[in-house]
Amino acid sequence: MLIQSHAVDLATPSGPMRTYVHRPAGDGAWPAVLFYSEIFQQTGPIERAARLIAGHGYAVLVPEVFHESNPPGTVLAYDDAGRDKGNADKAAKPVEGYDADNAAMIAWLAGQPWCSGRIGAMGFCLGGHLAFRAALQPEVRAAACFYATDLHTRLIPSAPGGHGMERLGEIGGELLMIWGKQDPHIPAAGRAEVYAALAAAGLAFTWHEFNGQHAFMRDEGERYDPELALLGYQLALGLFHRTLR
Repeated sequence: MLIQSHAVDLATPSGPMRTYVHRPAGDGAWPAVLFYSEIFQQTGPIERAARLIAGHGYAVLVPEVFHESNPPGTVLAYDDAGRDKGNADKAAKPVEGYDADNAAMIAWLAGQPWCSGRIGAMGFCLGGHLAFRAALQPEVRAAACFYATDLHTRLIPSAPGGHGMERLGEIGGELLMIWGKQDPHIPAAGRAEVYAALAAAGLAFTWHEFNGQHAFMRDEGERYDPELALLGYQLALGLFHRTLR
């Protein structure tokens, strides 16, 4: 399937949010996937991942998650300086800002003739957490969350807006939770805590733990695992085909 891409600046309460749109070329109305990046924003690996999902018949939106702190088009490098900047931007953004970003994308999609109105979410690392948080929106029917950081560290935060793990009762769609057993950012005890909370809330979710490191989906760097990445994409696409078609 051929893909077309463009960028749009969406209005949010904290300023314009550059959002990259990757969708099938030609006529048609497609389900949408809100695709959340790592702290580095739309890098080459994130763009390629988004276009891969789009090539299976989805309109994929990649927002700049830290649009408040950077000029439009900012991409951080996969190095120490980029990591430090991304983590600082993450610490500075109030959690309710992500809810406003989600609402802006969902409202914009409602006016697009190429969107069928069915919406899912997906993300890696920070983006896995943001995909989980997007599931709090009633319009989001499914979320594929890859090695979602920070879910286990802030189960009861003091931040305004509430952490997603406090609000599990608001999730009505299906969750796909994918983890790497060798991920130092999300230890076994943390994963177990998240699993127990989802099970206790009676949510519809599937759970996969692979022998992989953090960022095993990223097709740059030594932690990339092509076999696990292919399996991860198959699981995410299976979820979206089942819930968004």
